Amino acid sequence: MREYSTLAAVDLGSNSFHLQVARVVDKQLYPLDSLKEMIRLAGGITADKKLDESSQERALDCLKRFGERLRGFPTHAVRVVGTNSLRVAKNAAAFLRKAEGALGFPIEIIAGHEEARLIYLGVAHALPASDNNRLVIDIGGGSTEFIIGHQLNPYKLESLYMGCVSHSLHHFSDGKLTKSNMKRAELAAQTEIQSIKADFSSRHWQEAYGSSGTARALGRILMLNQFGDSLSTEEITLKGLEQFREYLLKVGDLKKVNLEGLHSDRTPVIAGGLAIMSAAFTELGIDRMYLTTGALRQGVLYDLLGRSYNDDMREVSVKQFMQRYLIDTAQANRIELLASELGKQLLSDFSDEEEVEDALQLLSWAARLHEVGISVAHSSYHKHSSYILGNADMPGFSNMEQAQLSELVLSHQGSLTKVSEFLTNPINLAQSIALRLATLFYRSRMNIELPQIKLEIKGHQCRLIISQVWLDQNPLTETLLQAEIDAWKKVDWDFRIISA
Repeated sequence: MREYSTLAAVDLGSNSFHLQVARVVDKQLYPLDSLKEMIRLAGGITADKKLDESSQERALDCLKRFGERLRGFPTHAVRVVGTNSLRVAKNAAAFLRKAEGALGFPIEIIAGHEEARLIYLGVAHALPASDNNRLVIDIGGGSTEFIIGHQLNPYKLESLYMGCVSHSLHHFSDGKLTKSNMKRAELAAQTEIQSIKADFSSRHWQEAYGSSGTARALGRILMLNQFGDSLSTEEITLKGLEQFREYLLKVGDLKKVNLEGLHSDRTPVIAGGLAIMSAAFTELGIDRMYLTTGALRQGVLYDLLGRSYNDDMREVSVKQFMQRYLIDTAQANRIELLASELGKQLLSDFSDEEEVEDALQLLSWAARLHEVGISVAHSSYHKHSSYILGNADMPGFSNMEQAQLSELVLSHQGSLTKVSEFLTNPINLAQSIALRLATLFYRSRMNIELPQIKLEIKGHQCRLIISQVWLDQNPLTETLLQAEIDAWKKVDWDFRIISA
């Protein structure tokens, strides 16, 4: 990946949208600009799990403004991630098409564990070095992430489906605050947290940190209104949370709450955030939590920086999967080298160099991981491989990248009718042809001397130009190539073998 002097991250959260721009100097990031707008996507999810029109309009208007700020940025210098609300909304795909048009950049939907990893990356870079294990809690609009890490490395990651917006709407929809609905809200959050309590309790860490808007709002409220024993706006204490709860119950109505440090756009969701934070303190044994400026958007920037300097977490995940699933490394390397060479030939006419670079990188990963499913069963292993790659936690990969990797691996063997829609994209088509032929030529799983192979696509026809003498000496390969002609014919493609 190319190096850039300026990078940008956009976090499409369930409560607010954030844009962060940073300058790169000597592999370090220096903030240049930031924008934030309260969109409250989670509040726009209807009973049938769809984003309503008003929340979509707010989001699109915001993205147009962000798009103006990002105008002129190279595509690969910007990374845009969507979180919980876009994970759960049934009409997210249709909305994303409009959103990408408004913003001018592709949008990735990331899984909960990936969101947690990126949050920790942003937090860890914002904190001084320490040998202590750190607990990080990030209460978002639709989900809450829990991470335990050491220095820059997270080793426990969880994402629970509750956030300040969704929890507030469920328990305090009318703005009224009573002992009963506050108790229900806290018990509901405690029930969720109990599922991870064994792994995240205080015996596993020495310091607790809160990131993002809810935690920072709570810290500001506790200090400025002298709730509890907080020494600054940079911390939250259990006593402070208890006194804040008492104040809210005394007032009884969010519309009547008037506190220094509580902004009007935060008021409607503060009760839900308080309930979740209180439950986390109770269940995990937290007495005092420190606050940090690091958050998801900073983590996205640092991850993007790593990709620019060949420190890509996706590459780490691929290597870990190869070890976990006992991949035959020698065979994977054979397939990768040939598939990459064939892919370069098929993509040589594409003008967008970065698009080609991305396509070849994905092809490389698919070549190395196409046999992960053999660990399940050799029969139809490509289907098992596809399932694993589409559903496993793969740090660094977005949901869409995993879906594309899954489809490509599924297409490398057997019938093509199951991936006919996937093959309508010219880049997907080129990747699939390259991977299929690479696995075909190395079916013997041995190093063999291959002839010169030339691949080209003309219209709706793919031509393989190869020595007939070599084919005569390798009749099994010639038979397999003849079968390819029939396989491609079933998806309306003319695959031809031209004798050299």
